[in-house]
Amino acid sequence: MQIAVVSIFPDMVRKVAEYGVVGRAMERNLTSLLVEDPRDYTTDAHRTVDDRPYGGGPGMVMKYEPAAAALQAARSDLPKGSPVVCLSPAGRVFDQAEAGRLAALPGMILLAGRYEGIDERLIEDEVDQELSLGDFVLSGGEIAAMAVIDAVVRLLPGVLGDEDSAAQDSFVEGLLDYPHYTRPEDVGGHEVPEVLLSGDHARIARWRYKQALGRSYLRRPDLVKKLSLDREQQKMLDEFLAEQGMNSGGQAGR
Repeated sequence: MQIAVVSIFPDMVRKVAEYGVVGRAMERNLTSLLVEDPRDYTTDAHRTVDDRPYGGGPGMVMKYEPAAAALQAARSDLPKGSPVVCLSPAGRVFDQAEAGRLAALPGMILLAGRYEGIDERLIEDEVDQELSLGDFVLSGGEIAAMAVIDAVVRLLPGVLGDEDSAAQDSFVEGLLDYPHYTRPEDVGGHEVPEVLLSGDHARIARWRYKQALGRSYLRRPDLVKKLSLDREQQKMLDEFLAEQGMNSGGQAGR
């Protein structure tokens, strides 16, 4: 997969390629990263990429021409079928399903905005979709772009050492991940759950799913509401809550 980012802080974005899973994927040529700076496509001595908003108001707005030229340069280097994705609070919330959809594409171009926003005409003319990390404000789209890159690259074939890792990530089945433990077995009286030491793979798999289901119910009930629990899933959830001394209403039992 080929990835391009349009940003006025190219060095900031390039850092994502220096560490961890993304860095290893780059080293193994499983993906590539191109960063285009709109300042490189300005024509004035000050390399101006922003201007005051029409109609008044605070802040500045990213200009159309430099960003459009940077997008065009990025598009010329990426394969056909690579969408332009703008990181914006106006976009749909980025999730694991969207990461999987993007990972199946030959490439993507991420547009990282700054200032009060981007000239709307650029969004209308050049952007295929908008994505948001959530209902909070960042100073720019670079961190959001790096988060999208990390989430997408780890799903590419051959990137993770264990192919089951991505399949067992949080949200893959619409739930939070189950708790993880490693050695030693006892830390200050806190012992690893017995089932994980049993060697019974069926029991372990059921326990892990029950923990994921229960955790999601308590911490992210919105995730569980999206599922249509079958009888066995409901049984596991009831078991989990009973083990926590709670009932199906999330209240402490008597």
